[in-house]
Amino acid sequence: MKRKLVALLLAVSMLLALTACGKKNAKDPSNGELVDGKFTTTRSITVEVYDRDGKTPADNNVWTDWIKKQMLERYNVEVTFKAVPRWTEVDQINNLLAAGEAPDICYTYSYPTILTYANMGGVTDLNPLLTQYKDLLPELWNWLGDENIYYDQDPTTKTVWCVEGRRNNTYRINTFVRQDWLDKLGMKAPTTTEEFEKMLVAFKDNADKLLGKDAAQMIPMMLTFDVGWTAAPIIESFMDPKITDKELYINGYDDRKFTENGTKEAIRLLNKWYNNGLIWKDFALYSSGDTMSDDLCKAGYVGAFIQNYDYPFRNGPDSFNAMLAKTYGPEAKFVAINCFNDKNGKYTHFSYSAAGDRKAFFPLTNKEPLASLLYLNFISSPEVIQYLQIGEEGINHDKLADGAIQIKAVDEAHIAYNQNSGQNIDLTMTCNGLRLSTVELTQKSLAYTYAEVDPKDVANAMVVAEQDAVSPKNVNVGEIASEAEGTDLTGKRDKTYDNAVVCSVADFDKVWDEGMKEYLNAGGQAIINERKAAWEKTYGNKENLD
Repeated sequence: MKRKLVALLLAVSMLLALTACGKKNAKDPSNGELVDGKFTTTRSITVEVYDRDGKTPADNNVWTDWIKKQMLERYNVEVTFKAVPRWTEVDQINNLLAAGEAPDICYTYSYPTILTYANMGGVTDLNPLLTQYKDLLPELWNWLGDENIYYDQDPTTKTVWCVEGRRNNTYRINTFVRQDWLDKLGMKAPTTTEEFEKMLVAFKDNADKLLGKDAAQMIPMMLTFDVGWTAAPIIESFMDPKITDKELYINGYDDRKFTENGTKEAIRLLNKWYNNGLIWKDFALYSSGDTMSDDLCKAGYVGAFIQNYDYPFRNGPDSFNAMLAKTYGPEAKFVAINCFNDKNGKYTHFSYSAAGDRKAFFPLTNKEPLASLLYLNFISSPEVIQYLQIGEEGINHDKLADGAIQIKAVDEAHIAYNQNSGQNIDLTMTCNGLRLSTVELTQKSLAYTYAEVDPKDVANAMVVAEQDAVSPKNVNVGEIASEAEGTDLTGKRDKTYDNAVVCSVADFDKVWDEGMKEYLNAGGQAIINERKAAWEKTYGNKENLD
């Protein structure tokens, strides 16, 4: 009887112990790795950071030092940054992944790059980790939410190879023209494609008046080798403004609208302009990362260009408008306009969605997934994002009377506080766009977040970028295997764009058709076919999503 009682007591004790352990694990998903939110033993992780210009160390500066200190104090995690060239980041990440040397936390704009290595067993499925550690990641979940966390989740396997950063400002791209040149010629800003062409002709014909001794340097319109981006509003104006979600998705693997209906005719127009001397004749000679096109704009030789919605305001005293003002006076500046009208007379163009920005992922070589998730949680905190974006008061920004934040250029005495990227975007991995403590403060401050430019010009650029803008919907039909199999589709796309612009008018159709054929044969058609089949399998006969 006594033995039975002892056995019963032991059994009850074990049951209570197991129950207590179960309760502890439920409350502490780290299973004892963390005490009061910190690791009991120091952990180490490496984190990717873009290097945009190589002029100052992107991986070793005031901001990275601050992050390292905060992560060590909050979580007992040592952070080392690994710089990756911004303009060749896909190639570099490919090389690092292939060599097993990728940082523990990587990010890229290229989902096919992630998918390629995921299919080879080289990327961590984040879904079980995000579920297990959800209670430890409140800032990450509050900021990204289900939409961004599960943006790329496979609907069948439920795998999550990456989490999508959030765009807090969805403005995408604008057309800019020299306001002072228009004023000198007594012209109004163009409001149609035809008026834009007449403006370019006027710039060319009046080079002596506009540039004096530098008249031979006249470039009515700047284009770059990335035609699909630096002519985007023109291309999109030739597309059907009523394009269906299905058609947009099927051709949407290429975000430069290469295979969309209407793109060829848009490039035919650029070909005409080029042959008429209205576009920079050497644009196709300078590849990714080269600054020649920017340098020519800063020098004052360019009348119009297309780029990111805030492009002429970036980089403080080195911005386009700041440099023009120094050389030619305060009236010399680029202003944003809408002028490329579609067949309905509107300026239909595509903006960003709040999701679909940089994609953060963990290579399988990551041995510290919890520490890495805590880093993403830390970098998603509103206080952390705000500090990294606006920096120190009196050094990086001032507060205006109404409470708005006004960014200022860093003086020589505080040069260490220079930000390697605007608003430290390369460090705020999960946030693209100004995010201050409140939505009201963010909106109030947006126009003041560029040093040494007129806030009115920034505010106008935001209005222009929003006009008639369409945000694409997220289509999730599972993996498109052929997207990871194409043979240098980006290179073939850019080559065709460039060759079609610079060829003779007589050769245009031949050059375009041959380039498109090569692109499609190299994998483009396979992607289109697979996307079409996947859409129809998922959505049936639907042409548009709700």
